[in-house]
Amino acid sequence: MKKLYMISVLTLVLLSCVGSLKAQDRFAVKTNLLYGGVARTPNLGVEIGLAPRWTLEVSGGYNPFNLQGSDSDNKKLVHWAAMPEFRYWTCQRFNGHFVGVHGLYGNYNIGGHNLPLLFGNGSDAYRYEGHVAGGGVSYGYSILLGRRWNVEFTVGVGVLYLNYDRYECPKCGQKVESDARQLFFGPTKAGITVSFLIF
Repeated sequence: MKKLYMISVLTLVLLSCVGSLKAQDRFAVKTNLLYGGVARTPNLGVEIGLAPRWTLEVSGGYNPFNLQGSDSDNKKLVHWAAMPEFRYWTCQRFNGHFVGVHGLYGNYNIGGHNLPLLFGNGSDAYRYEGHVAGGGVSYGYSILLGRRWNVEFTVGVGVLYLNYDRYECPKCGQKVESDARQLFFGPTKAGITVSFLIF
C-alpha cells in the first residue's frame, strides 16, 4: 500500500510539472536499457527542461518478479527504486555532455545473488530485505538520433546507506541478522538510455 501511495504521489507531481511547461521547454520520456536488461527491471523516467542548460530527471523501476520462488531456490531481485537528478548541460539541453547530482531511495528483497560490493562475499547464500537511500554525482553524454529520439550514456558514483534484515536463503528462511546497517561507496548509477523528446 505504501508503494502504491508513493507511485501515485510521484505521478501527480510529474503531471503537474508537465502541465506548467512553456512552449519552448522540452520534455522527454525515457527508459534505461541497461537497468532493464541486467536487472530485468521495467523502468521509466521523465526529464523536464528547467532553464537553457538545466534539466530535472526523475526515473524509477519496479521489479516484482520472484524468479524461482521455491523452498529450495528462492532466487529473486525484487525491488523498487526512485532516482531524481538535477543535470547541467555544457552546451544545450538533451544534447552533448552533462554532469548531474542524483538521489536514490528504494526497497528490496534480494535472494540468491552474489553482490559482494553491497553485502559481502558469499551473499548469494542469504536473502536481504530492507531499504536503501543515498546519492552521488554523475557524468553523461547524449547523442541526438533524430528530431525526437536520442540515446544517452551515464555513469555515477556516490554513497548508499543500506538497512536490512538478513535471512537464510530458502523461502521464508529463518532470520539470521536484524536491522543491519551498512554504508557503500562506489558506483550508484549506470545507464544506456533511450529517450523520446516531446517539444
